[in-house]
Amino acid sequence: MNIDNQQQWIYVCSDSMGTTAETVAKATIRQFQNSQVQLKRYAQLQDEEEIRAIVNKAADEHALIIYTLVQPELREMMRLEAALHNVHAVDVMGPAMKGFVGTFHDSPRPASKLPHAMDEDYYRRIEAMEYAVRNDDGKNLTELAHADILLLGVSRTSKTPLSVYLAHKGYKTANIPIVPEVQPPEILLQLPVKRIIGLTMSAEKLVRIREARLQDLGLAPGAQYAELSRVELELAHARQFMERIGCTIIDVTDRAIEETSEIIMEYVY
Repeated sequence: MNIDNQQQWIYVCSDSMGTTAETVAKATIRQFQNSQVQLKRYAQLQDEEEIRAIVNKAADEHALIIYTLVQPELREMMRLEAALHNVHAVDVMGPAMKGFVGTFHDSPRPASKLPHAMDEDYYRRIEAMEYAVRNDDGKNLTELAHADILLLGVSRTSKTPLSVYLAHKGYKTANIPIVPEVQPPEILLQLPVKRIIGLTMSAEKLVRIREARLQDLGLAPGAQYAELSRVELELAHARQFMERIGCTIIDVTDRAIEETSEIIMEYVY
């Protein structure tokens, strides 16, 4: 990935003032010759939506995250979101706190305002997030039988963002890419078809999205991946498979993730 010509960032994140994380970040920068790296501080973080927005932004800017989050639910959310978006995130306090708890059998003091109760719904969402990480892009076929929702589609049809959003809602969501050269896994024919959602998009829109992706990666825009004829072939092949298994097909062209997720949840549940 070519990021030589763009500003480089370290995001400093904390549910307190962020002084410790900033000190570590500055000490780290001093060990290298790259003086172009700048810091952005996000302090007093209190809820998961803030974490999600920061990680999304870090992914867009190819930033490194250094964080000190005392509340375990925020620390876990940062870990999961970073893994989903392939963002490097360094937990400064987590290992030390685990060592303290393990040695002295104590627990961190509760914050004056907890983001939410550590109830059954919270743990269900964390479990769904972990499931989405393990089952993104067809990584782990052995767990597909446990999916609440299974998304199918060609590359760049919003499978991963939808999986993350639905996981935040507490639904274990897996997604599998459909490619003409690769036979879809046989297990798809054995799962309840009501849980399976096929995603499609207009070929022209998908070409533009793929061209932008190639540009982000510093690759030539003329690659077959973004050629209209190739995209049309992939979409036709995917639709043929979706119709064969009888799953619901949703056109996500110009639809917001939130809108598509509502349609999915209405249908499945």
